[in-house]
Order: sequence, then C-alpha cells, then structure tokens
Amino acid sequence: MEYLVTMTTQVPAGTPEGDVQDIRTREAAHSRDLAAQGNLLRLWRPPLQPGEWRSLGMFAAGDGDQLEKVLASMPLRVWRTDEVTPLAPHPNDPTGQTEKPRSVAPEFLTTFTVTVPAGTPRETVDAALAREAASAREQAGQGHLLRLWTLPGQGRALGLWQAGDGAEIQAIMASLPLSVLGWMDVQTTPLTPHPSDPALAGG
Repeated sequence: MEYLVTMTTQVPAGTPEGDVQDIRTREAAHSRDLAAQGNLLRLWRPPLQPGEWRSLGMFAAGDGDQLEKVLASMPLRVWRTDEVTPLAPHPNDPTGQTEKPRSVAPEFLTTFTVTVPAGTPRETVDAALAREAASAREQAGQGHLLRLWTLPGQGRALGLWQAGDGAEIQAIMASLPLSVLGWMDVQTTPLTPHPSDPALAGG
C-alpha cells in the first residue's frame, strides 16, 4: 500500500548546529537504505515559509503499522511530526506503479474533489467519467500525468503531474472534462526537488 506523508521538523531552540548536521547526514543515508528496501518511493519539498522545514514523502508499506515502524526508524523523527494519508488505487492511474520523472520538468501534486450535482442522470455521469478516463490516458501519453490515487473521502483523488510551469499545469487542470463541467475542485501544490529523492539519486 502507498502513503503520502507530510513531514514537519522543528529543531529545538539551542540545538548545536553540529548536532543538526549530524542528524541530517544520518537521515540522508537512512533514506537511501529505505529507498533500496522499497519503502521510500519519492521525496519532495512543497512551498515553504522562511524557516519552515517540511517535506512530502511517498512511502510503500504493507499496512499502517509497518509504515509507522519505517517512519520511526528515520533519524529526524526525534524532531519531526508526520501526517499520513493512505492512498488507494485509482481506475485511471496510468501506470499502477510509481515512476521516476520522465524529464526535468517541474512536478505538481493535485487534490481533486468531485461533486456531481444532485439529480444528474446516471447516463450523464457515466459519459462524463468516461471522458475523464480518456483524458487521463491522453495526459499520461503526453508525459503530464504520472500517477493517480484515490484519497479517503467521497469523490477525492490525488494526482502527480509534470508540466513546464504553473501556467501549464493550470491550463491542463482547466481542460479536464470534470473541470469543464464545473464538477471538480482542484488544489495544486508545486513541488521542488528534495536532495534525498530516490528518483533523483537513481533510486
């Protein structure tokens, strides 16, 4: 099973810089080990405020208990809080497995929330979902859509995308059939590379 983990680190005031660097070095080494074991799939940095220390990680584990053991084994956990979101397969996922980036294009996470208007005929819904599935295949074929998962909650999904810039990803989101219908709310998070990302390290 795959999980998205938001990892927020707060170093205690007065901690010597040498101690911080030591743990960061051990964290990087342990991340490589977790990647080799197949537990750590990807790492990114989301937009950060000055002084904020936060990462997004894609992990694989048999269940929540195994994931907790993985997270607890990471050296930075002594200063870190983790927010775990379980991910389930999505029928429009283009690969069924985590891919490495296909290019150096920026990556984005998108959270979709679909709300079908009450009273919409079933055949109208089915036709819209079929167009959305076809669009997902097209976007994957163009190298934009890398992964798609189902999130907890009704009508929610998470996507991993590549695009040239923020304007291009917004144009892609606006072109999706469910967005055109006004049935889908999209929240987009731009991602920047993390030095311990297994994909960038050749993981």
